[in-house]
Amino acid sequence: MELNLYMNRRQVVTPPPVNQEVILSKKDFIVSRTDLRGYITYTNDYFMQICEYRRDELLGANHNIIRHPDMPRVIFKLLWDRIRAGEKVFAFVKNLTKSGRYYWVLAEVEPAKKGDKIVGYYSFRVRAPRHALKEIAKVYSSLLEAEKRGGIKASQNLLNDFLSKKNLTYDEYVQKLFKKGFGLVGFLRGFGNIFR
Repeated sequence: MELNLYMNRRQVVTPPPVNQEVILSKKDFIVSRTDLRGYITYTNDYFMQICEYRRDELLGANHNIIRHPDMPRVIFKLLWDRIRAGEKVFAFVKNLTKSGRYYWVLAEVEPAKKGDKIVGYYSFRVRAPRHALKEIAKVYSSLLEAEKRGGIKASQNLLNDFLSKKNLTYDEYVQKLFKKGFGLVGFLRGFGNIFR
């Protein structure tokens, strides 16, 4: 199946965003897998339900099909740098549905390996807690503004300064925000065993 996906790779035109939120279930989670370049090779049913795409529209499409324009590029740079280095990363992400609506998740992204070789990436997402979204939306808005003025380097500098003042790494910041109201980080870490 994955070999055939290389022939189906396509660019998809994303819809203009509308200011209408899709609220995820507290008990369900989104799962997807991509190849090394971010093209989707697997999706669970809940992902399709939330993002409003059919499986045949998702398989072979780049995962950025759901990228919301409110997301600063520096967050995706951080994510890709980490997973290409073989590391796991947690991130708050605002995604775009096929109809232009949006939804927030806490994503855990990690490499999929065969032996020691990275062959793709898994992403496991749960509903982002409301208390965290108030803060992270402001942070991302500031990063996006810096990016518009000075590119991704300006956004990276702002993020580094922000984290330095808090004396936290990005992971520590994300987990601290998440844990304020929940103790589910261990729950998220357990997702990695789904495909093993």
